[in-house]
Amino acid sequence: MTVESTAARSDARRSGTGGKRATQAATGRAAGNGTAEAPEAATAAGTPRKAAAKTSRKPAAESTGGTGGTKSAGKTTRKAPAKSAAKAAAKAPAKGRATAKASAKAPAKAPAKARGSAKARTRAPGDGPGQPEPELVQLLTPEGERVTHPDYDVDLSAEEIQGLYRDMVLTRRFDAEATALQRQGELGLWASLLGQEAAQIGSGRALRPDDYVFPTYREHGVAWCRDVDPTMLLGMFRGVNNGGWDPNTNNFHLYTIVIGSQVLHATGYAMGVAKDGADSAVIAYFGDGASSQGDVAEAFTFSAVYNAPVVFFCQNNQWAISEPTERQSRVPIYQRAQGFGFPGVRVDGNDVLACLAVTKAAVERARAGEGPMLIEAFTYRMGAHTTSDDPTRYRSDEERTEWEAKDPIQRLRVYLESAGLADDAFFAGVEEESEAMGRHVREAIRTMPDPDTMAIFENAYADGHALVDEERAQFASYLASFADSDSQEGR
Repeated sequence: MTVESTAARSDARRSGTGGKRATQAATGRAAGNGTAEAPEAATAAGTPRKAAAKTSRKPAAESTGGTGGTKSAGKTTRKAPAKSAAKAAAKAPAKGRATAKASAKAPAKAPAKARGSAKARTRAPGDGPGQPEPELVQLLTPEGERVTHPDYDVDLSAEEIQGLYRDMVLTRRFDAEATALQRQGELGLWASLLGQEAAQIGSGRALRPDDYVFPTYREHGVAWCRDVDPTMLLGMFRGVNNGGWDPNTNNFHLYTIVIGSQVLHATGYAMGVAKDGADSAVIAYFGDGASSQGDVAEAFTFSAVYNAPVVFFCQNNQWAISEPTERQSRVPIYQRAQGFGFPGVRVDGNDVLACLAVTKAAVERARAGEGPMLIEAFTYRMGAHTTSDDPTRYRSDEERTEWEAKDPIQRLRVYLESAGLADDAFFAGVEEESEAMGRHVREAIRTMPDPDTMAIFENAYADGHALVDEERAQFASYLASFADSDSQEGR
């Protein structure tokens, strides 16, 4: 299984030839300049279709001052990509106008595909007018047809595919219950994942227990895959805890409300993993809007320079609250990786099998010492940004209807039924389990105890502080005044 670089894809689109041959040709050219990228390592669930010869590169220590303890055996990094990037930048202005005009006149030829492979191309907001549509890794079409891809594939048993379906159904049910509870005043806010189940379950199930996850505030499906109790997520949005779970128990960091900051945290953690010599990977989730944050750009820079074992998983749901992706980027988000010197790929974010295959390959690549990778899961936010948002004010019903036909759960169910991998008893059992989860969530949130009002002062300083003690006493006196007032009224 090889990683198809964005540079190779650009060459393929310009020449009208695509697929692995174009990638290998581009890799060969890059090797001559000392900038070749190593192919991806094999994965457990994503078996490579063809083995590719690895290209030697100079260790990161020569260009970056060392990786600080990264294993040398089997771990490589690319040689000073800045030089080749500078040459490309110098040539770009002369070719840019001609390329843009050619693209406007006629679309690029479709790249060569393996027999039965998906000819999936999606027009994305932000690709730019007149630009060829970027490739999309897809293994399951919206109609539920199983297809192949020349670089990514999965070999799953019927039970494993059933498990992915169950995960998505239960995650959606939990999300629906949480939304309803917020509308009933039980939660202060809720960020729905409706429509993004495949991206989260597919990527979440691609991870090993020792991998570490840095989520945003919408990764409820990934939390499910990491065995985090769903009611813990509700506690934070209810305001009765500060997260509710120990990040080190499940290797799942607390939700991050500050946009994009967790991506930088993930990069630093991954640099530490490399220094420790650990055989694990780190994955950072963020959205298309967060891709405009400076923290994300800094994370890309540091991860590339230090060859950090981190995967950047961008869920491009096409709307950063009310801002479309076309106002965030002039190129597809996955192509940004090219400017930082590591590969990027776009995957059908509504295809759970493709998300699993691509993420599995990316984390195996990171563990093998081949550095970071950017995955853009092209999906759609079916609901509001949060329960305080009204998406009807900035997007059309027709747009949502178009994406409803690409529903990730329905397409997998169609495949399970048509391939004879599941029967009516299985689907009935999942539905029954879904109902049970709904009852559990409703009961848990309504019986959740309120926090100790004085607990806010407990963890401000490790050894205590005179000012905190003074504030604690003032607040206790303030609370006591209400009790005194109530007792007087009772007289």
